[in-house]
Amino acid sequence: MAKNYLSDIYPSRLLDFQKERYLSLSQKFFDTFGTNPTMFFSAPGRTEICGNHTDHQNGKVLAASISLDIIAAVLPTDDGIVHIKSEGYDFEEVDLNDLRIKKHEKNTSKALIRGVARGFADRSYKIGGFKAYTTSNVLKGSGLSSSAAFEVLIGTILNGLYNDYSVSDVEIAKIAQFSENVYFGKPSGLMDQMASSVGNFICIDFKNPKNPVIETINFDFNASGHSLCVIDTKGSHADLTPEYASIPREMHDIAEYFKVDVLRQVSKADIIKSYAHLRQKFGDRAVLRALHFVDCNERVQKEFNALITGDFNTFLSLVNESGDSSYKYLQNVFAPSFPKEQGLSTALYIAKDILGDTGACRVHGGGFAGTIQAFVPDDKLHTFIESMENVFGNSCCYVLDIRTVGGTEIIFDKYKE
Repeated sequence: MAKNYLSDIYPSRLLDFQKERYLSLSQKFFDTFGTNPTMFFSAPGRTEICGNHTDHQNGKVLAASISLDIIAAVLPTDDGIVHIKSEGYDFEEVDLNDLRIKKHEKNTSKALIRGVARGFADRSYKIGGFKAYTTSNVLKGSGLSSSAAFEVLIGTILNGLYNDYSVSDVEIAKIAQFSENVYFGKPSGLMDQMASSVGNFICIDFKNPKNPVIETINFDFNASGHSLCVIDTKGSHADLTPEYASIPREMHDIAEYFKVDVLRQVSKADIIKSYAHLRQKFGDRAVLRALHFVDCNERVQKEFNALITGDFNTFLSLVNESGDSSYKYLQNVFAPSFPKEQGLSTALYIAKDILGDTGACRVHGGGFAGTIQAFVPDDKLHTFIESMENVFGNSCCYVLDIRTVGGTEIIFDKYKE
C-alpha cells in the first residue's frame, strides 16, 4: 500500500517510541533546512529466512521485512536537486539533471540516489528534487540490508512525490538493485530490495527475474513460542567485496560449463555426473557452492510448505540444514583472507551450545562478517541474549518483529494509540 499509519507498520508496544522518533525527525529537518517537512516515508530492513545466495542464480528465497527501518522527513523542491542529510553522515546534494555514473561516487549514498533516479528516468517515470532528513535503526553492515532500505526509501519518495504511486513495489526493487549493481558498484541479487519494497513474510521465485513470483505467507510467528533474533558480531564488511563477488562468479562458472546462464537451469544430477571435470577446471569450492545452490533452492520450498501447514518443528530443522549448508558448502561464514576474524563461527557455536536440540541458527545475509540469525525458544531467550552480549557487547542481539508492509509513506492523522 502506498500510505500507512504508524499502527499499520509498527507493533503496539513501539507506537509511543515511534511517534517520538518521527517528532524528533521533524525537528531535525527543521533545524537543518529552516522549514517544516510536508511528508514522511519509511523503508524497512529485511531478514533472510532461507535461500542464502540463491537469488542471483534465479533461485527461490524466503525473506521478511522487519520493524527496523530507515525513515525520512521530506519536502519537495523545484530545483531538480536532492538535498539530503542522513543522521551521522555529511550533508549531500545530487543534481538529477546529471544522471551519469560517477566513478568517484562508487560505494557512496550519492551513487545510490543517482542510480535510483536513473532507473526511474530510464523507465519514463518522473523525477524531481527534494529536501530530506533521514535516520535509521537498520545497522549498517548488519545483514539487515541497510543499503537496500536506503535505495527503496529513495524510490518510494520519488514514487510518492512525482508519480502518484504508480510505480509498483516490484519495480522499485528492480530499480534499487540496478542502482546498487551499476552505480554503487556492489554485485547483489534482488532479494534484499524485494523484501524491503514488498514487505511481510514472502517467498520469491526468481525463475523469471523480470517477473518474479511473490507469495505471501500467512503464518503467526508470535504464536510459535520462539523469538527471531539477529546477532551483530560487530565484524566489518570493509574490504570483503571480493569475497562476496566470488560467490556469484564461481556459481556462474559452473552454469557456463553447462552452457546456461544461471544454476537454476542445472540439475544436481548433472553436477554430480560431471564433478570430476568440474573440480579439475574450477576447483572444489566452486562445485560445492553450486551444490549448495541446488539443495538450498529446494529447501526454500520445503520451508515455505512447512510454514503454510504450520509445521514449525520441520521449519526449524530446515533452518538448521540451511545453516549447515552455508557453513560447509557455500563457505561464507568467514573470509579465507582474514582467518583470525571468525565472529560468525563464534556466534554460531554459542547459539548451538545454548539451543541444544531446540530452536535453530544460521548465518544471516551475505556472510563473511556481520550477523547470524537464530530462532530461540522464549524460555531460553534471556540466557541467549546474556551469553551473546558477554562476547559481542551490549545490544548485539536484536529481537525482531515482522513488518507487514514495505516502503511506504507514513501518515499520522489516525494515530490514537
